[in-house]
Amino acid sequence: MNFEQIVPSMPYILQGIWVTLQIILIAGLLGFAIGIILSLFKIGRIPFLRWFADGYTSIFRGTPLVLQLMIIYYASPQLFGVQIEAYTAAILSFGLNSAAYISEIIRAGIQAVDKGQREAAMALGVPYNKMMKDVILPQAMKNILPALMNEFITLTKESAIVTVIGVTDIMRRAYIVGSDKFSFLEPLLFAGLIYYLMVLVLTFAGKWVEGRMRRSD
Repeated sequence: MNFEQIVPSMPYILQGIWVTLQIILIAGLLGFAIGIILSLFKIGRIPFLRWFADGYTSIFRGTPLVLQLMIIYYASPQLFGVQIEAYTAAILSFGLNSAAYISEIIRAGIQAVDKGQREAAMALGVPYNKMMKDVILPQAMKNILPALMNEFITLTKESAIVTVIGVTDIMRRAYIVGSDKFSFLEPLLFAGLIYYLMVLVLTFAGKWVEGRMRRSD
């Protein structure tokens, strides 16, 4: 191995960190927002909404993420009559996929909250929406924070598949450098190191936030 040959190209690969972070942050927020809605559908009393949420989760958890990405990107002209940009397709596919997993995490967190909390709120005449927003969800979030961080870490690693549609993230840039140098091992190992360090940072950040929330109890 000769890492000296890719030293001039390292800044180019590092620029992909910003692209990767943009995708995972926006997709993560999108998935979290949709996940909350789906989780409320699942525990709600309207059968159609429960069936919709369960069907959504079944489809997105039961098919490969790369398939969902390629359908949104390559089939968009047939589906919508326009070509969705690769960057937008990546955010949509990751966000919609992540929502399916997050909805199950939040649903489990809500159902793990002591039923007495809900009964007390109902006895005091607290409206359902206000009860969920101010009483149930805050407690559920504390319980599910580790699982949410694991989902975000998984999203960070899976973001590398956007290279199949040409998004110039870390992985794509490493591949371009490898093609230019006729040597793929060194740039790919460098990309792997970047992903590993990103995951470490997220892991320590998650533990720090979890510790702060635990001390605030």
